[in-house]
Amino acid sequence: MGHTVGILYPGFSAEDDYPRMERVLGDVSLPVVHTLMREDAHRVDALLDIGGPDVLAEGARKLRDLGVSTAIWACTSGSFVFGRQGAAEQVAGVEQAAGVPASSTSFAFVNAVRHLGVRRVAVAATYPADVAERFSGFLHESGIEVVALSCRGIITAAEVGTLGRDEVLGFVAANDHADADAVLVPDTALHTVAWLDDLDERLGKPVLTANQVSVWEGLRLAGDHGLRSGAGTLFRTEAA
Repeated sequence: MGHTVGILYPGFSAEDDYPRMERVLGDVSLPVVHTLMREDAHRVDALLDIGGPDVLAEGARKLRDLGVSTAIWACTSGSFVFGRQGAAEQVAGVEQAAGVPASSTSFAFVNAVRHLGVRRVAVAATYPADVAERFSGFLHESGIEVVALSCRGIITAAEVGTLGRDEVLGFVAANDHADADAVLVPDTALHTVAWLDDLDERLGKPVLTANQVSVWEGLRLAGDHGLRSGAGTLFRTEAA
């Protein structure tokens, strides 16, 4: 078995994407520690609480006990809502508590976009508009141009987790843009791992999803740059 990427995951919705990714990749261990979610809501105040330092430190200490190679805060909205500086401080806290290199899904998206050499992206967000706009702002702060931003307006992670293959592929395809080099799908509550190659094929361009980039980022931090099939364009592509 290769590296162990520890996943900090808020509540319960699409956490089964991680054992599914273990099966797809075959040589990676992805233990999941569920962090406290006092309120399941894609609302700024609730997201600031979900990503609070006390909540994440408790989960990160559990990952330390599991002997992980790296740690990922696998919540996009619960990281970008703090802004780029705040998200960096958040990751530093996780790294200190876990005792290993750490990152979050928001930074994973930025690094995956850079890895692919992409300049312009479309965002297909399941969030309400005000939350989605914060993700767009985070990407802009990171030097990534967002040419289209769509919002499905779903409040709870639990509801997002119920969306199936046809709904996910249809939603992402409907919110592509001709000027976008890739499409970003930022919610870790959304199941996508079983359909990563389907998404890329349907759109004819790379589709980056939250649970996908979270795993890729953990492996990148561990120094594992091996190419793998079955997990989308990102995992098959050498650095640009």
